[in-house]
Amino acid sequence: MSTLSSWNSNSINALFGSGSTSKNNSADLYGLFTERKSIQSGAYKQTLKAYYNSQGTDTNSTASSTKKSTDVLNQILDSKKNPTVSKTTKEANSTLTTGLSSLKSSVSALQSDSSYANVSGNQTVQDKVGSLMKSFVSEYNNVVKAAKDSNLESKTANVASMMRSTATNADKLAEIGVTVNTDGTLALDEKALKSVDVSKVQELFSGSDITSYGSTIASRLGYATGNSTTDSVASTTAAKQETNTSAAGVKADARALASSDLYAKVKDKDGNVTDQYDVASILSTVKSYADNYNKMFDAAESSTNSGVSANLTRIKETTARNADALSQFGISVGSNGRLSVNEDVFKNADMAQVKNTFQDYGSSVATSASLVNYYMGTQADASNGYTSNAAYNLEGNSTYTTTM
Repeated sequence: MSTLSSWNSNSINALFGSGSTSKNNSADLYGLFTERKSIQSGAYKQTLKAYYNSQGTDTNSTASSTKKSTDVLNQILDSKKNPTVSKTTKEANSTLTTGLSSLKSSVSALQSDSSYANVSGNQTVQDKVGSLMKSFVSEYNNVVKAAKDSNLESKTANVASMMRSTATNADKLAEIGVTVNTDGTLALDEKALKSVDVSKVQELFSGSDITSYGSTIASRLGYATGNSTTDSVASTTAAKQETNTSAAGVKADARALASSDLYAKVKDKDGNVTDQYDVASILSTVKSYADNYNKMFDAAESSTNSGVSANLTRIKETTARNADALSQFGISVGSNGRLSVNEDVFKNADMAQVKNTFQDYGSSVATSASLVNYYMGTQADASNGYTSNAAYNLEGNSTYTTTM
């Protein structure tokens, strides 16, 4: 049985790259996704020139050797600008597109409460869940295998994200008889699954828990199947602007809600401090926070930038952990992870408790929102390129060098 340590982010990178797990090839997946943007901006040509120039000039070099280097550079640039799509790649693209939809349906079935209800006839609930799991594993493996040869950028990016979630949940999957193989595919031990209480499968694939394994991969599959005709490496300018604006808003609101200043007691007409809070001001900040929070996720949740997706996941998980506390103030977390505020409930809440909750929760969200802003903005664009040594720079921050 393979373990999480034997199937990690390097394995995922190698699957989509040349097959090597060396450090130099760990960015193959990102190279596939973002080379086109570097070519279009001219950065690719500049960095390749920088690479050749960094090798030094031999004073005895002839004009023919210089011409040869130039020819090599032009050939590389031409092959990148006008890639040849092989029959294998075309077939993989078709298989991947179809497979993603089928896998999405399999996950949806495992998230449905009806799948765990009593059945009529000779089939038991255990049999039904076993059949659904067998279908899930089969569809999952088809997608992983097709993604390796596909050049559909956003689809393969989301497959990689899905596989990271699988690696993270390898131990939980093992408890229901599913093993993560060294090539990223899954293996199902049907006998072991039959001995497991189906409630464990239902919990793992829970559709009501936004942090569950099932919800996480369903989210990535939703993005992957959202556009079956076009794939784009870069987010649109409008989406970036909306994300940057809303993420900055989340950061500012979260910090305000975590600060003691917002909870200063109001003064009476004589200037004496009372025991009352400025509830209207606090409520206004909470409403702004929820609005910016939802806009940020709407604009950025489908991003293939690992820095963006990693920090959105942190925010979503942090909010989920605080969901019970937030609900006491009338702040609800929907099944899609979005927030809503019941003003009447909030106005009657204990503001001291609101303050205590947001001191930790707000600070954590503010930090992650700041990073969403960073990675979605110009700094992320600048870092998504090749260094002078022709090595790929992952997100410009060592924190995320192993997230893909």
